[in-house]
Amino acid sequence: MRRLILSTLAALSLSTAAFAEVAGKLVLYTSQPNEDAQKTVDAFMAANPGVTVEFVRDGTPKIMAKFRAELAAGAPQADVLLIADSVTMEGLKAEGLLMAHPAADISAYEPGIMDADKSWFATKLITTGIVYNTAAPVQPTSYADLLAPDVTSAFMMPSPMASGAATIHMVAVTGTDLGWGFYETLAKQGALADGGNGGVLKAVAGGEKLYGFLVDFLAIREAAKGAPIKFVFPTEGVSAVSEPAAILANTKNPDAAKAFVDFLISAPGQQLAADMGYLPAHPAITPPAGFPARDTIKVLAFDPAKALADEAANKARFTAMFGG
Repeated sequence: MRRLILSTLAALSLSTAAFAEVAGKLVLYTSQPNEDAQKTVDAFMAANPGVTVEFVRDGTPKIMAKFRAELAAGAPQADVLLIADSVTMEGLKAEGLLMAHPAADISAYEPGIMDADKSWFATKLITTGIVYNTAAPVQPTSYADLLAPDVTSAFMMPSPMASGAATIHMVAVTGTDLGWGFYETLAKQGALADGGNGGVLKAVAGGEKLYGFLVDFLAIREAAKGAPIKFVFPTEGVSAVSEPAAILANTKNPDAAKAFVDFLISAPGQQLAADMGYLPAHPAITPPAGFPARDTIKVLAFDPAKALADEAANKARFTAMFGG
């Protein structure tokens, strides 16, 4: 009995020591919606009570502008980024601004979802497809359906200048047989490209526009609440952003930062994503209500390194069509 008690005390001592190592302040910069960011932070802190997380939330372009300004001033504040797209992460990795996490366990994930060098980590799959108002005269099932003039004139999409997901969607779609001609036709026939996904949701749900490109979770979540909209996974396929997380090389608390990444890609972290209405990146976690089975969703090919190299040219081409 005495030996058992001593063994238990030793185990508790080791556990306490481990907790002591993951402690202090952690600053997260994220593009998650505020409510989701708060849930993520609260769940992590519940699992790691020694860590206090502060977060700053905005769209990915504005978050990166803030980060860049602080970096230029020699006073970076963030420890971890959790943002929309892998293209931005590829750029930061190329600049040496990310800290790799070699010990992160990504064995459960499909090849290609995570950065092979473990510099950034997918936390979910956020696809972009078609949303339409249930009062719309046409119920589109494909991108081709959007090219009918009466549909295009009532169509809105988020701008790649304001949304990382929109940038990836543009690259993925133009990389198919549709090509840039698809976007050229949309522009000529009066489609609107403006702002982020939230603006598209508001316009289509309110009937100001009848069709749009939108990220899946916003449409599915709001439809479940009663919004008069329906989300479509187009027959040609959907683009997907992985809302990657990464540890910044300048982090002041690398242990807590690694613990945060570990939590996000763990089964409990992925279940949290599903509970919030997202399609989890972890293949063993069941998708939330409203989503089809994972194996029925066709994801368009996307190369983040090539997208990074072509980013300026792609955005300039889009802006020439739709305006700034």
